[in-house]
Amino acid sequence: MSRPTLFLRLMKLPEKQKAILLLEDGSIFSGYSIGLTGTSGGEICFNTGMTGYQEIYTDPSYFGQIIVNTTSHIGNYGAHPDEDESLNIQIKGLVVNDFTYQFSRNTTDLSLDQYLKNHKTVGIAGIDTRKLVRQIRTKGAMNAIITTEIFDVDNLKKELSKIPSMEALELSSKVSTIEPYTVGEDGAAVKIAVLDFGVKKSILKGFETRGCFLKVFPAKTSFEEIQKWNPDGYFLSNGPGDPAVMDYAIETVKTILENDKPIFGICLGNQLLALAVGVETFKMHHGHRGLNHPVINLQSGLSEITSQNHGFAVKMDSLEKSDKAELTHKNLNDNTVEGLKVINKPAFSVQYHPESSPGPHDSRYLFDDFIQLIKEHKS
Repeated sequence: MSRPTLFLRLMKLPEKQKAILLLEDGSIFSGYSIGLTGTSGGEICFNTGMTGYQEIYTDPSYFGQIIVNTTSHIGNYGAHPDEDESLNIQIKGLVVNDFTYQFSRNTTDLSLDQYLKNHKTVGIAGIDTRKLVRQIRTKGAMNAIITTEIFDVDNLKKELSKIPSMEALELSSKVSTIEPYTVGEDGAAVKIAVLDFGVKKSILKGFETRGCFLKVFPAKTSFEEIQKWNPDGYFLSNGPGDPAVMDYAIETVKTILENDKPIFGICLGNQLLALAVGVETFKMHHGHRGLNHPVINLQSGLSEITSQNHGFAVKMDSLEKSDKAELTHKNLNDNTVEGLKVINKPAFSVQYHPESSPGPHDSRYLFDDFIQLIKEHKS
């Protein structure tokens, strides 16, 4: 047997250009520029996943945020268009420790640095990300700004002050599709209407590979308009921003429930389903973002290792007091709400990501559960 071949893409390393990261609490971190040069800001948060950086950057749920990758080495397998979760990079900036320009993979010629440049994404490397993450974990989520051009701290603080807080910020309509489109084969046994609040491609693929025909609708489409397509069920997608200010979506979900239509929600969809039945949500201290969060399914008694990305969540005490919904899944790290179902309605949701691409496959049964629910409801 021949020895495995290592495909190492060698390239001339660029000269390092100074960049700085300023946090809302006044902390300054110095490093060097990666990706596009310029200035960009948003809410800073961190993801602990050891792989899948490209999927993170293109996930619409991260729109408006600066991402810190806690894994030390980023870029060592380049970038590939098949691994995008949307048409564009969605993050406002990237922070890493050791950035790798050289990469080893024979299926792509695209370095992560060029990929960031192509998508006009500003980043900073050479940062002590362990120190930075400890600061975020201690002080909570806050806004930040990356720059390669504004080194006067007072002027940079003025730019930072212009960035709105994520709390009470509606963002889903900014990342949603403009026009409806379909996925899968027409004539399939199951038709699912997808309310696109920032849906990931891998979620759509999860349904398509199970033989479903999907029609993806813009976030603000009314129930009446969607119902003209006569779907068998409704999917509430993931997405960015504060769910509590999405009145248009909450009202649509209420109407779907009133019409006894099957509903499945993921992440933001979980929060919207809760709000539609009067259960409150809240902004988390620093959120859950990674590939190894343990969750217990209270119905089966089994645990699941899950992929997560959320800065808002359903209030546990509000859910426990509700006579319209009940807890189905709970986070084993901090006992936060990870799933719920509506009482006497064909509707359920989870806070985490069963499609998890990349990540654990423990929760992919949820797609099958929804399809089965639809079939039972039809019969």
